[in-house]
Amino acid sequence: RRAMALLRVRHCRILLYCRRAPPRCPACGGDLRRAGLASAPVRLRSPFRHGHGQPRAFLIRPSHGTFLDGYDGHSDLHVGITNSQGVVYNYDQEGVHRAAGGWEQCISIPLVQPDMWELLQHWDNLLEEFSLEEAWLPHRYEEQQHNCFTFALAFVNRVRQARGREPLSKAQFTESFLLPRTREASRYLTLHQQLAHRDVYIVPLAEQEQDS
Repeated sequence: RRAMALLRVRHCRILLYCRRAPPRCPACGGDLRRAGLASAPVRLRSPFRHGHGQPRAFLIRPSHGTFLDGYDGHSDLHVGITNSQGVVYNYDQEGVHRAAGGWEQCISIPLVQPDMWELLQHWDNLLEEFSLEEAWLPHRYEEQQHNCFTFALAFVNRVRQARGREPLSKAQFTESFLLPRTREASRYLTLHQQLAHRDVYIVPLAEQEQDS
């Protein structure tokens, strides 16, 4: 399901979030259509991507459903790694899956820079060979200690080590790569949920922002 755009309007001492900008400011009653460029609606960029269009990336999605349709912020998440064609390699109690569908709404973290020519060429073979290793057989799966995140991070570290870089711990990878994206997604989801039941959502501007 494609969600309507989220808009932000800055006026008087508030930030106004909405799907469609109202003609008047709900806080002061001012005419927003004549408020000038400073109060023009700004479209917020969705943090979610069509995972199968994100080559060579680390993807996150809810284990069930989608972020914008029922995710409560606490349910289990599932992760995977895409090949160059957007096929998602992911691991669970049934072993490694190669999914060409089902990852249409994800948080995506690109793993390869455009100048990494050699890695671009060999990525698919590396991922396929890695996925065939004994570590990822179904019976090795363990929900807490040997799961989809273990699989994805182990591949990231295999690639890092091949390039002479130190492996990342789960905590390091989470802090550096996941948290910035998940915080952004959380803020967006909060706005999306607020606007499911109302036309506008008002956030007072911090005092130091009012003068800027």
